[in-house]
Amino acid sequence: MNKLNTQPNRREFLKTTGLATLALSMPIAAKSNELLVYIGTYTNKGTSDGIYICKLNLATGALTKVGSAKSQDPAFLAIDRKRKFLYAANEIGEFNGKKSGAVSAFAINQKTGELTFLNQQATNSPGPCSVTVDKTGKCVLAANYSGGSVTAFPVKADGSLSEASDLIQHQGSSVNPNRQKEPHAHTIIIDDSNRYAFCADLGMDKVMIYKLDAKRGKLTPNTQAFAAVKPGAGPRHFKIHPNNKFAYVINELDETVIGFAFDKAGGTLKEIQTISTLPADFTGTSYCADIHVHPSGKFLYGSNRGHDSIVVFAIERATGKLTLVQHQATGGKWPRNFAVDPTGQFLLVANQNTNNIVVFRIEAQTGNLMPTNQMLEIPLPVCLKLIPTFS
Repeated sequence: MNKLNTQPNRREFLKTTGLATLALSMPIAAKSNELLVYIGTYTNKGTSDGIYICKLNLATGALTKVGSAKSQDPAFLAIDRKRKFLYAANEIGEFNGKKSGAVSAFAINQKTGELTFLNQQATNSPGPCSVTVDKTGKCVLAANYSGGSVTAFPVKADGSLSEASDLIQHQGSSVNPNRQKEPHAHTIIIDDSNRYAFCADLGMDKVMIYKLDAKRGKLTPNTQAFAAVKPGAGPRHFKIHPNNKFAYVINELDETVIGFAFDKAGGTLKEIQTISTLPADFTGTSYCADIHVHPSGKFLYGSNRGHDSIVVFAIERATGKLTLVQHQATGGKWPRNFAVDPTGQFLLVANQNTNNIVVFRIEAQTGNLMPTNQMLEIPLPVCLKLIPTFS
């Protein structure tokens, strides 16, 4: 693989405070030439409405804004499998006079994609920064960064949320005195069997593993209760490969990706590789953020905030090990989250500190990212979710 470095070193940085399993040989086909894009933002500076709704043109990569929905700091979004409801993690520290964040539920208009607010429930723990909905659409989980915990909510028939049915408080710390004095649950996902939930906790240097009872909205520790990572790594986001044989965590603090062998029967993880997300000659400061596997299962992508790049890896099919392909500059600063569209043609990056979404085309054979010169200005973008349009 050719290694491309198109991103210069950065010296000064601003500080910041799912679809069904896809076939490995081919991404899904789009029913039309457009996709809906939902964008979560930070609203604490008063410049953003909350959630923005856009359309992505699959011929050109052009993004067009079509609407928005009011919500306070909807820093992470999740959409149910039937594309009827959207859930937003409101990353706030106080809700209804208590030390808590919230999760908001919205109905998705099946013709236009517009959002209608349904209700909002307390997470009973501050700073939720990740949210997911189980495969049946009956349970929503939130990871609370500031509170170091995970909250579960039963979902009503109309998509609205019941009060929290479970709260799992993490306990522990790690070696970084500034970032790891206490737990910081950073992401929560559910595997394709709908039996296990995985929470990357940056503060404890662990990927926590839970058994999920979606009907009751309850979590219990798995037989393997966690996978520990290198002290000081700071696990942030976690993804399972479409073949359900491998999984990957991106580490914010030591700028690495760890690959695991994943046993889907027991929900267990075994480390197989650690690889840097940065060029060998980079000497600045950078922090990893998001991670995604291409729908084909051939490539893995990760975001570097500070180096302001997306790293591209090829995935070895038999072993799951990663090989560096490219570092692509993101066309902005502080690339928080990003998304690979479900057809596998485009990658969209949310550059938080330059208020823009930048679109790249994905080269099918190599996984390389190619600029499209398509960009849309959105205030403080931090999360992207893409689904097929309804027309």
